[in-house]
Amino acid sequence: MDEQYKYTVRSVMNDPAGELEPPKKRRTPEEPLERTKKWAMDYLARPHSEKELRDKLAGKGCSQEDIDTVTALCIDYGFVNDAEYAGQIARHYAAMGYGPGRVRTELRRRGVPPEYWDEALAELPEGTETIDRLLAARLRGKDPRDRKERDKAAAALFRRGYGWDDIRSALRRYGADMDEE
Repeated sequence: MDEQYKYTVRSVMNDPAGELEPPKKRRTPEEPLERTKKWAMDYLARPHSEKELRDKLAGKGCSQEDIDTVTALCIDYGFVNDAEYAGQIARHYAAMGYGPGRVRTELRRRGVPPEYWDEALAELPEGTETIDRLLAARLRGKDPRDRKERDKAAAALFRRGYGWDDIRSALRRYGADMDEE
């Protein structure tokens, strides 16, 4: 039906060949380097590590030479800064109640080089208050001396990235000891 309608409109306008239709815009082919830059700027609307940027551009089919050029430009202009990004990740996960182990895992997963981890982990606040709050929530209404409940709470804290020494200290402060039966 649409084809018939188009034909009718053309015939009324006395334009059977469609010459009065506006010309279609033709996209000029972008240079591969320019396209790579565009993709990088779109991707860097929020912070990412150098590895994440390289992986994203490689996934788009960019050449290694273009990836190297664009990544170097992004680093030079400060759009990619792995040290700053590591600190952002550490602060974000610490604010969510995660410990150093989980932060380290996230830094590794996101491709932040290990040389930036120590500085980022040093920025983490003391987790005593957080771990105590999480433990109290986990053991609310339960006997902290019950081994099963105590072990479940300790495992939950360990999954959140806290070390065993911190967990033992928190359990002692809460009135449960990991060493007692």
